[in-house]
Amino acid sequence: MVDPVQAFYDRLAADYHLIFADWEAAIARQAAVFDQLIEATLFGAASDLLDCACGVGTQALGLAGLGYRVTGSDLSPLAIARARQEARRRRLDVSFVVADMRALDQLVPGTFDVALAADNALPHLLSDHDLAQAIRAIAAKLRPDGLFLASMRDYDDALARRPEIWPARVLGQEGRRRIVQQVWEWSDARRYRVHIYITHETGDGWRWEHHVGCYRALLRGELTAALQAGGLGAVRWLMPAATAYHQPIVLARKPPAVAGGRGGRGKDRTICA
Repeated sequence: MVDPVQAFYDRLAADYHLIFADWEAAIARQAAVFDQLIEATLFGAASDLLDCACGVGTQALGLAGLGYRVTGSDLSPLAIARARQEARRRRLDVSFVVADMRALDQLVPGTFDVALAADNALPHLLSDHDLAQAIRAIAAKLRPDGLFLASMRDYDDALARRPEIWPARVLGQEGRRRIVQQVWEWSDARRYRVHIYITHETGDGWRWEHHVGCYRALLRGELTAALQAGGLGAVRWLMPAATAYHQPIVLARKPPAVAGGRGGRGKDRTICA
């Protein structure tokens, strides 16, 4: 039986870029935000980065373009296939692996200065057990004193409001427009299904697609506690007003192997032609 999260992103892979008003601009903008946070936290010493929920490459492509040695992993084979295609088109040297983040320590080779899970990936883990398993696997892939970053929706706010319908957006140029809308269907106090509707304008009229994914509303305090229990410390949250990113971002560190040391890592990036 196919994992429902995998099925969601397999179906969405071909059209994921259509959710954005301008995907190329989003790739550059998000890379700049994460690069700035990494530079400020690790003092410019990061080279190897694992994007462990890379999807079709929104963050991985931009960060590779800035010179990080990027490995991207994702549960969805079709999303990974799309990410590989996008990297080839941009002449970026990115390694991609199909891997469930709960099994990164078994499926992804090597260790990294930075691990990233952006765009609300962690709330797909619907149980505390699955979240703990993923965090342990992520921590295992980090080098001593390594940095983990994740972004997710502001569920502290969402649980107070319990939104159901998000405003539809009309995107694109006349003749090739699309309408993108989300509906949240709350199944209980903490879980919901997100329904993504993409309606495409074609020469023969309009056609629509419907994608459904499941999430749980994970509070910031709950994720902080899970990160600490999984061996990551120095947890801090940055809100959109501080980063200009569309979601809150959490940063956490793996303890150093030697107190006060960084293990001799140096900055050695190669910009891909």
